Amino acid sequence: MNDMHPARQQNPSLTCVVPVYNEGDGIVDFLTQLAAALRGITDQARILVIDDGSTDNTAREVVNMSPGLPVGLISLSRNFGKENAIAAGLDHANADIVIVMDADFQHPLSILPEFVAKWRLGYDMVYGVRHNRALDIRVYRILSGMFYKVMSYGASVKIPRDAGDFRLMDRCVVMALRDLPERSKFMKGLYNWVGFTKVAVTFDVDERKCGKSKFRFFQLYELAMTGITSFSSFPLRIWAGIGAVISGLSLLYSVWIITDTLLYGANVAGWPTLVVAIFFLGGIQLLSIGILGEYIARIFNEVKGRPSYIIARKQGLNEE
Repeated sequence: MNDMHPARQQNPSLTCVVPVYNEGDGIVDFLTQLAAALRGITDQARILVIDDGSTDNTAREVVNMSPGLPVGLISLSRNFGKENAIAAGLDHANADIVIVMDADFQHPLSILPEFVAKWRLGYDMVYGVRHNRALDIRVYRILSGMFYKVMSYGASVKIPRDAGDFRLMDRCVVMALRDLPERSKFMKGLYNWVGFTKVAVTFDVDERKCGKSKFRFFQLYELAMTGITSFSSFPLRIWAGIGAVISGLSLLYSVWIITDTLLYGANVAGWPTLVVAIFFLGGIQLLSIGILGEYIARIFNEVKGRPSYIIARKQGLNEE
């Protein structure tokens, strides 16, 4: 890797982007420990907290922290979702390297020096991969597996399984992500779509020290649908195939009906078969229309051209 890339700085500028939503109970403790960890890596580090419309005291706790800590705050006007909060952080991170991580202590601070060490070897992106998902609810683990299988069949880019937002990015990666104009963002896909050299680092997910997960089933479902419709046409293709199979079976069935009628005459019986066929084909059509509607909804959101987020205020930022 060193033959392919110029030597990188031993004391790079670093911005840690931390999206938060209602993390007031533990945000001060987390930022204090994060600042201490970053000081062991470089003396040009700062933390950029993106408050995604919190309704608790998160923003106030960040503002009231010791002025000696390198912490800046961007407050969004409402809750725009984690993907857009991360995008807001990347838009304002102008350091040599940018690290994205959560504020719930599940991303271990001890792994940050390894991230930077991999970057110094020449990798443009270093991403964390969960060693296991034992802390997840079983049904979430099953649905997660199904999601990655769908993505692996039809996605234009391959998304590493169990790789989240916890990652380090070189400035070139951040600039590439900024240039992407889409509004419905699925960051896990975009990280891989932009390319560049990358390497995985496995880690064990720690227990949350306070609070609880803000993601609920329908939010995860919406995020999964955004990912599938943004990076895969597999659902459209599979239902086109199902439609072709049903049409072929219907044709064979019609041939059998015609032959049976010619040989044995008309038969009034068959009402249950007709009802079942109507309901079955009706259900298939509605499901197909629903899948098509998901793609149309993404197009609708994009053509409106609304911004991904709106900033209410900035505090403690030294704009470059």
